Amino acid sequence: MSVPSLRALALVAATAAATTLVVNPPQVTAQTPPPAAPAPQLVAGLPDFTGLVQQVGPGVVNVEATIGGRTTSAKTARRAAPGDDQIPEIFKRFFGPDFQMPGMPGGPGAPQQPDDGPRGVMGSGFVISPDGYVLTNRHVVDGADSVTVKLSDRREFKAKVVGSDEQSDVALLKIDASGLPAVRIGDSNQLRPGQWVVAIGSPFGLDHSVTAGIVSAVGRANPYANQRYVPFIQTDVAINQGNSGGPLLNTRGEVVGINSQIFSNSGGYMGVSFAIPIDVAMSVSQQLRTTGRVARGQLGVQVQQMGSDDARGLGLPDSTGALVADVQAGSPAEKAGIERGDVIRAVNGSAIVQSSDLPPIIGAMAPGTRVDLSILRDGKKLQVPVTLSQLSDGVAANDAGAAPGGAPKASGGNPLGLVGEDLDADDRRQLGLKPGEGVGIARVEGSAARNAGLRPGDVVLQVGRASVGSVAALDRELGKVGKDQTAMLLVRRDGATQFVAVSPGGNGE
Repeated sequence: MSVPSLRALALVAATAAATTLVVNPPQVTAQTPPPAAPAPQLVAGLPDFTGLVQQVGPGVVNVEATIGGRTTSAKTARRAAPGDDQIPEIFKRFFGPDFQMPGMPGGPGAPQQPDDGPRGVMGSGFVISPDGYVLTNRHVVDGADSVTVKLSDRREFKAKVVGSDEQSDVALLKIDASGLPAVRIGDSNQLRPGQWVVAIGSPFGLDHSVTAGIVSAVGRANPYANQRYVPFIQTDVAINQGNSGGPLLNTRGEVVGINSQIFSNSGGYMGVSFAIPIDVAMSVSQQLRTTGRVARGQLGVQVQQMGSDDARGLGLPDSTGALVADVQAGSPAEKAGIERGDVIRAVNGSAIVQSSDLPPIIGAMAPGTRVDLSILRDGKKLQVPVTLSQLSDGVAANDAGAAPGGAPKASGGNPLGLVGEDLDADDRRQLGLKPGEGVGIARVEGSAARNAGLRPGDVVLQVGRASVGSVAALDRELGKVGKDQTAMLLVRRDGATQFVAVSPGGNGE
């Protein structure tokens, strides 16, 4: 056989072998895993609220408050958030004069009412007892000359305001009627994010409108209103002007909250609504009914939220808890030995995760109650018993006034670039400080201190736990802070006291 023929046979053989390898690959020993079992169904169908509305609807009422001249409207004005120019969305109370709808009385394009004419404020409420007691929001009836309650059967009654509480924004009304359909009261402590909830009210005067949604969060703090004793329920239920004071219901038809506020930059519903927990509201209404006023427990501390820089500056493992920025003179906290810089981590075993957790827990307790505080001080755990006093209605804040007077005394230099000035007796008296307490800030030359928010006119009370009462003392204590450490300055501004964390290493421009 010739050489070319041999080559041809070899080529055919090689091709056959290659074909065999492709057609019959070697067996794989690894077993293919079986398909994963399908995830269990966590949500099944949508609820039907018709039965709930039929049962609860008769207990929901319309509340109309008539206020005399427009000169009284300031009583119902919303509280503006600090720095509205930096916060485009703000909490707004319903019915504030800043909220105007096109085409509505007082709104753009509508006839203007005389300034001295009466005006009506419409809201909602609900019957809590067959003998005529009704709950609503305080801001619905605040400053009213007369209040009218309209029932679902169209009967109308003049209502007496038994009492109201500004801190919780709850008002208790009484109408002369009996045999009324009262709502059932639920347990707001059992609410969990994701649960269905329903609102019934009178948005824009449209009586008995029903909206539904879910609980978005619980225990929310409101930084823009003086309601630090209310752990709000956040929902995505559509709430608008006129829903205020109406009930928030669970799927059992029980009232779990009072619809009170919205988070909006337009004045209308934007998917974030807030309700007062019903346990808070019922406690307030019971006190208003029996004594005409609300008594809350008071610890006597000013607390602030901690961030990671604060925790690092205080040598703490994490930022959990409420940092004590100030202790009121003569308060239960001072008598118990609580100090500035302490971190409250628990009350009677209930964890304090953030500073806003503390006021509702303390405020819900009666004056004279003994509580056990778990605190951290210089990294050590302490148990401190405290007997609460009664919260006063109007604790006067120290008037910080203008920046301390007098020519600045130049600092000898410190890592933060703070130029201090000594305070005299008049300065300290005006600022509400103790003799020998505090150092004024004349200039802020370090970028890290500026970035932390320090500014001329601030008064430094402490560096860490060390009190400072002179420029020399300020420079001396700041000089002890290493370049890679965080300085914790206790600062007084406009009557408020808080810790400010500053890292000297961040001074580079």
